[in-house]
Amino acid sequence: MKTRAIIAVLAAAAVLSSCSGKKVSLFNGDNLDGWKTVLKEDTDAITGASTFSAKDGVIHVTGQPFGYIRTEKKYSDYLLHVEWRWTGDKGVDGGIFNFLQDGDKVWPMGVQLQMTPKDMGMLMGGIPIEGVEGPFYRKARTVEESPEKPVGEWNDMEFLCKGGNIKVTLNGVLINEAQCKATEGYIGLQSEGGGMEFRNIFLSF
Repeated sequence: MKTRAIIAVLAAAAVLSSCSGKKVSLFNGDNLDGWKTVLKEDTDAITGASTFSAKDGVIHVTGQPFGYIRTEKKYSDYLLHVEWRWTGDKGVDGGIFNFLQDGDKVWPMGVQLQMTPKDMGMLMGGIPIEGVEGPFYRKARTVEESPEKPVGEWNDMEFLCKGGNIKVTLNGVLINEAQCKATEGYIGLQSEGGGMEFRNIFLSF
């Protein structure tokens, strides 16, 4: 336990020291201005507004239908900070995207951080990952046990994305790292079956 704590502190320190301090908020806390919605279905009964909504500083995701919201701007060389939690009675499928490319579709071209309890921390998607066989690339987390908190509790997650390299920390623990064949793209939050919430979403450079 002591060794794990030391590793967590060192990982967090390395991430923080890599940024100059400039901060850009991606979510204003009141609405989804600056984000674009992409859904499997978009009818009068099922719309982006009913799948993704914002209230009191939190983005609420119903999980149905499948899809995602993404930033309207592309970014490169940043530290992404996101707080998230599951809102139902169990952990559900979900994801956070980095390096999303043009051509919006329900299963987009990007690098997804998988957020199911079983595969928490897996990096996956259509963008090539060094040392991993494709064409759909999957890189399992690099720690044996995932440090996510129980359903209903907020988790702190950070993505250090520089030059195509991604380092992911969850609650201060480095859980995955990969070198990807992309250096720039949109950032996205996924709807994939169950309720989740996100808050305090910002970039540091």
